Amino acid sequence: MNSQATQILLPGPVDPAGLQVTHRELPAPADGEAMIAVEASGVSFAEQQMRRAKYYDQPPFPFVPGYDLVGTVTAIGPGVDPALLGRRVAALTKIGGWSSHIVLAAADLVPVPDGLDPAAAETFVVNGITAWQMLHRIAKVRAGQTILVHGANGGVGSTLVQLARHAGIRVIGTASARHADAVAALGAEAIDYRGDVVAQVRALAPGGVDAAFDHVGGPGIVDSFRLLTSHGTLVSYGTASTKDDPGNSRLPVLALVGRLIWWNLLPNKRNAHFFNIWSGQRNRTRFRAAIAADLGAVFELAAAGSLRAQVAARIPLTEAARAMELAESGTVTGKVVLVPGNPLPH
Repeated sequence: MNSQATQILLPGPVDPAGLQVTHRELPAPADGEAMIAVEASGVSFAEQQMRRAKYYDQPPFPFVPGYDLVGTVTAIGPGVDPALLGRRVAALTKIGGWSSHIVLAAADLVPVPDGLDPAAAETFVVNGITAWQMLHRIAKVRAGQTILVHGANGGVGSTLVQLARHAGIRVIGTASARHADAVAALGAEAIDYRGDVVAQVRALAPGGVDAAFDHVGGPGIVDSFRLLTSHGTLVSYGTASTKDDPGNSRLPVLALVGRLIWWNLLPNKRNAHFFNIWSGQRNRTRFRAAIAADLGAVFELAAAGSLRAQVAARIPLTEAARAMELAESGTVTGKVVLVPGNPLPH
């Protein structure tokens, strides 16, 4: 059985308008595989970097972007549990998600709770895994502690704020003034990233923060580290400040990681980590188990109403260029999601 798939091709370093709508036949699922009809795939910072050829380990051009997805299993290969047919699932893909259909290893699929809207569920895949693992596996923040979240209105940031508040953690979140109310509505104390961030944080937490989550990198990472308490933890998970810089995309990441390693060697009790959602893949079984457990926990909270999906917009797959432009505009709170067919209300 073959399936015709509509896909968005990234042909090379292009403006959003350079994304191409293409079609191809997909083979039937092989042993251990399943075919998914994609119902939602997100536009994340990774794709924004990939179109600039700036993502750390992106594949050679051309390729189909799409870091994560939610969809329904429509066909299975030999060795796959028949109960998976017709089930709504989520997957972390890195590439390939901007497609109407995709064939993936069944072991990489995570069930989505019944009643959870596909676009809403999609906002919690890469964002939820990232936020959960940074908060609970890396920083191990406890109830009653205080954290600093940069970009608290973004996809990862807004999820991180909600997970922290649900766990009884105080959150100070940076955002632009236009997004301050939205950040406050999530339960964070909003501060303007265009102002003196250090002074604003010190005013709210004179003793420092127990953890800081920084996707910006650049010179500001020094302030994030200095704002920690004596036993605090810095979790860096990106270099957004260098996204438009020319040159090798690996250099800013390597420089950042080198700085974090140096800080860990200093005679203090602070910790600094660089979070990579793909680390640990050498033990594929353990990696899959962690993804399933952590995303499953996030989905449970979302299904129970403890997390509110931040869907900035739902845009048809074939209008991926418009979706990318909107995601890069800096005017939205949450995540832009690609959906099949006509746009849905949100």
